[in-house]
This record gives sequence, C-alpha cells and structure tokens, in this order.
Amino acid sequence: TSKNIIFKFESFVEKHKIPIGVGCAAVLLGLPFFGFNQYIMRIIVMIGIYSMLALGLNVLTGYTGQVSLGHAGFCAIGAYTASLVSIKLGANFVVAALAGAVLASFCGLLLGLPTLRLRGTYLSIVTLGFGEIVKMILMNWDNVTNGTLGLKNIPKPSIFGLKLTLANNGIYYMMLALTALMTIMCIMIIKSKIGRAFMSIKEDELAATMMGILTTRYKVLAFVISAFITGIAGAFYASMIGFIDPNSFTFDISTLIISIVILGGMGTIRGMFLGSAILISFPEVSRFLMDYRFVVYGIVLVLMMRFRPQGILGWKSQMPYKLPKLAKQELDKREKDNMQTQQA
Repeated sequence: TSKNIIFKFESFVEKHKIPIGVGCAAVLLGLPFFGFNQYIMRIIVMIGIYSMLALGLNVLTGYTGQVSLGHAGFCAIGAYTASLVSIKLGANFVVAALAGAVLASFCGLLLGLPTLRLRGTYLSIVTLGFGEIVKMILMNWDNVTNGTLGLKNIPKPSIFGLKLTLANNGIYYMMLALTALMTIMCIMIIKSKIGRAFMSIKEDELAATMMGILTTRYKVLAFVISAFITGIAGAFYASMIGFIDPNSFTFDISTLIISIVILGGMGTIRGMFLGSAILISFPEVSRFLMDYRFVVYGIVLVLMMRFRPQGILGWKSQMPYKLPKLAKQELDKREKDNMQTQQA
C-alpha cells in the first residue's frame, strides 16, 4: 500500500539522512558549474525566493490554520523598505533586509491584533483587503514610493565591495544562504513550544485554550513570524530585480504563494520547495498557456482539494515519535529499576 511505501521511504531517508543531506548540498552548491545560462539560473533563484515566501505563509496557514490572501502586501513592505533604506541611506543589503523584515513583522502585528476573532472566510477577506490597501498606498504615496513609476536602480547585494549578480553566481549563493537560514528558522520554531502551540490551535482552538495555551498571543505571533520571513524574501527579490513598482505585488502574487503551499503540502517544510519548483517553472515550460496560467492554477487547486487535500508531500510521518534524549534516559532507568525490583 501507499502507507507502506511512504514508511519504507521515510525509514530509508531517516537512516541515511546525513549522506543524503551532504549529497543534496553538494548538488546545490555545484549547480552553477553545470553550465546553465543566466536565464535558467534566474528561474532557479526565483524558485528559492518563492520557497521563502511559501515558508512564511506556511507558518501562518499550514501550521496555525489562519488563511491569508494578502501576503503580497508583506512582501511589498519588505521590498520597498529595504530598497528605500539602500537607496536613501546607502545601507548594505543585510541592514536593509532586516529593516524591511522588521517593518513587515510590525505590520503583521497590526494586522493580527484586530483579526483575533476572525477565522475562515472572514479572515481571508480581511487579509485580501490588507494586500490591496498596501498596493494603493504604494501607488499614491509619491513622495516616498515614487508612485506608479516605482523604484529604480536598487543596489545589488555586495560582499567586501564585490557586487553579487547572476553573472558571477553571487545572487544564487545568497539565495541558497537565505533559503537555508529561513528553513532552519522554521524548523526550529515548529519543533519548539511555539510550534506545538501553533499546531494545537490549528487542530482545535477551543481545546488549546482549555489546555492553557494563550491562543490570542500565539495567533498574533504567527502573523509576526510569517510577515518577517516574507519581508526578507521581498527584500531579496527587490535587490535581485533592481526595479519594483506596485504592480510587482498584486493579488496574483498572493494567489501564487498560497497555491504553492496547498500544492506542496500545508504544514510541511519539504512541500514548499516542491510546490515552488512546479509552479514557478510551469510558465517557462508552457509559454502557450501563459495567459491562462492562473486558470490552470485554479484547476490544479480544485483537483488537489478534491483528490489530495493534504498536498503532494503532505503525508503524515509514519515514523514512531522520537523521544528527547533526557526522556529516553529516564524511561530506560525506570525500566531497569522495575527489572531489579522484579528480580528481588
């Protein structure tokens, strides 16, 4: 059966996770030496950027159960803030990206507080409105955002004076570093007390409240963390492209991000990379459907929700729960004491 196949596959990966991880890292690090042109490398970088965007939304939707249709707004805030800090103040990319992420997370806090009592369709509508409000502000705040003309000549990231571009593969390696950092951050959060609280809220918010979990605090925290990761991705996107305008962050972008999360598998880390690889590369290999790509996305989502709502890689782990080291030592000690008692 499929469950047995999944269990065997997961057991194999768990047993050989170190060599598999080293192999994947070696392939990713050596990818620029495979002779791909800049066009292919740009698509790969975009897959990494959308993987980060999906990781951010996955914290909110996949693990906490709060659906957002306005994440392009957080991406825009991170991108515009980082770009303005770089252009106006001459700050390097790290400082600018952190500034964009912090402001995006603050906006996530402002959005999360008034939506505490909302869920489902109502929350989706509010987040959709948030994304459109951000876009309108960017279009009309000419003195700061340059309106519909957008921001040009956004500085590229640089290390020790060397500009990172697609030509020298610097942008690719920075994308790898940021994606790895955001992935590690998400894994650490999910495996912590905060992540367990997120998942309990998704499963049953009332039961989580009865167990003493401060659901309001954690729901707002999910918005903040999600917006922070999305802001980092937006800052990197702006720096890579070199030009942004309000039309770079439309509702279509929010739709694409949530499509990646649903297709790959909500509540998984691995699914974000697969979903991003499929949906970002799809328009490039099927240009004859370019004008209908969102129709295709909609059909894919409907089929996924009908036949596989958990997503492509959304299967639950078949492995037995792994006890922490201290808990395992305590359990072994108790078993030893019981055996000694029985022998006595």
